[in-house]
Amino acid sequence: MTVHAELKADRVIPTKAAWPAKDAAPASDLTEMRTRIAALKPVLRARAAHAEAQRRPDDEAWMAIRDTGIFRAFVPKKYGGLELDPREFVDLVLPLSEGCPSTGWVAAFCVEHNWLLANFPEQAQDETFGRQSYVIAPAVTVPPGKARPVPGGFRLDGRWRWGTGIMHADWVIASAFIEGGNGPDMAMFLMPATDVDVPDTWRMDGMAATGSHDLVVRDLFVPEHRMVRSGPMRDGRGPASKFYTSPLYRMPMAPFLASTAAISAIGAAKATVELTRERLGGHTKMGSDAKQSEKPASQLRLARAETMTRTAELLIRDALAATWALGDLEGPAQLRGRIATRAQIAYAVGLCRHAILLLCEAGGSSVHQLDNPLQRMLRDVNVISSHIVFDEDVAFEQHGRSMLGLPPNSMLV
Repeated sequence: MTVHAELKADRVIPTKAAWPAKDAAPASDLTEMRTRIAALKPVLRARAAHAEAQRRPDDEAWMAIRDTGIFRAFVPKKYGGLELDPREFVDLVLPLSEGCPSTGWVAAFCVEHNWLLANFPEQAQDETFGRQSYVIAPAVTVPPGKARPVPGGFRLDGRWRWGTGIMHADWVIASAFIEGGNGPDMAMFLMPATDVDVPDTWRMDGMAATGSHDLVVRDLFVPEHRMVRSGPMRDGRGPASKFYTSPLYRMPMAPFLASTAAISAIGAAKATVELTRERLGGHTKMGSDAKQSEKPASQLRLARAETMTRTAELLIRDALAATWALGDLEGPAQLRGRIATRAQIAYAVGLCRHAILLLCEAGGSSVHQLDNPLQRMLRDVNVISSHIVFDEDVAFEQHGRSMLGLPPNSMLV
């Protein structure tokens, strides 16, 4: 399974001693959790440059995030989780993303991937949730791997990109086509992080601190109870919808995962508005003695960017409410709703990108100094908005086709 001629990423696989006690943050005490998370915003902002330089979430900050209990948000109550309404999740991730969008992005992904795990067979949940309350796991899908059925399970091969969460993961979820049968059969496979190679591939101009390296396995045996087919989850009809009674597990997968991921873009935009407002009071431009805060152009840009950011947040909160309601719909009605919601999410992320650009393009050259956090916000949001689920051209094409009664021509709906 060794990957030759490639550097390995310097990851930290949690040991048993690293896991917080199960009662570290009572699942019912959301107020205390919000307080703990809010206190981490300045910590993450102070460590953001270091996290970017080392191309991974800061280890100490990551442990502090774990200690808040946030990773239990979408874990079933059967295992001590919250089964949290995702509309409340926005308030938990926003402060993290305002401090460091990369770290907030990784945290949001790792929290929501526990929702995916809730769809695996009960034996797999017992050996994960039953032992440690939640998992830290990337969920990689592209390009799909290949799974060959063998007695007792599968032999899995693959090299996946975008392994967000791998730098502190104890488990990995990976998608693969199951060989044989009459057509494509996509499934998700669960494996210990120790069974996965992680070549050092994450070298990006934005979101560098996510550490989203490639993941590689070669001829790895995965027992049958660590496999779940992906198709039913797309409609919110995965096994979790039968295991558990909460509407959380009936939500369609794509808009749910896209909405929660979009919170990082809102956090970046909110931070940019906050930092710009503070900066304008003491900043002057060459050729003028007046502070920028006194200039109508600066006032207009600040107000417009804040309004765009607030609008984006409202759109994401509304998208999560719509996704929750979509769990009660079936067939074509749900499909139309999923497509419309995805377009709304992509538009919201686009608003965040434009808001940050609006402020940075008038901030002067000093905005682009590496010790200025605004340049990082700009680079981060550019990479966030390039994610396929936020591609406005693709999202609006599908929405337009749906409005005209045409079927989707993309699998990401």
